Amino acid sequence: MRKKKLRHLGSLGLAIVIATGYSEVWTIDEIPFVPTPIEVVDRMLEMAEVKKGDIVYDLGSGDGRIVIRAAKKYGARGVGIEMDLELIELSRAKAKKERVSHLVEFRAEDALKVDVSPATVVTLYMLPWFNAKLRPVLQQQLKPGARVVAHDYDIEGWPPTKVEKLSEVEIKPGGRVHRHTIYLWKIEERPQRQEDRR
Repeated sequence: MRKKKLRHLGSLGLAIVIATGYSEVWTIDEIPFVPTPIEVVDRMLEMAEVKKGDIVYDLGSGDGRIVIRAAKKYGARGVGIEMDLELIELSRAKAKKERVSHLVEFRAEDALKVDVSPATVVTLYMLPWFNAKLRPVLQQQLKPGARVVAHDYDIEGWPPTKVEKLSEVEIKPGGRVHRHTIYLWKIEERPQRQEDRR
């Protein structure tokens, strides 16, 4: 999801990050930029039941393809959160080319600190440690009815509403076969505490 020099690291880069752990402060070098195939993007949006009127936040938005696709296909509004300024510029150029600039915006922000409360849908293609740190933010800020969709990586300790392994396989460099997995969570109505009922 990040810098150009890391695009060539592939699974090796992911393994290094997982093996070495993480710190409270992270940089764009910690998560590589790995574009989500467009057929996976489409299935993520379908599973989230994206429609006109939704606000889709993509955390670690890369080249902007998810929010641009949601805007073009469904008329949904979108916000891409990305720390790589070059990718933000690329995303804005792509949005302009696809004529959805009026529906989407791209912000240079830390995805772990952004306010996601306006979102009705949040999409993720981040590493497990990142998803784990993001979980309390999503659970606290998202309103009932909101959906969270993650590509390939689960959110530890949060049972998904639905998991789908795509039937198509992708052949990675070196001949490695990869089957994409999509995880969906739906934010439920929070039960009222006893003191709130008084």
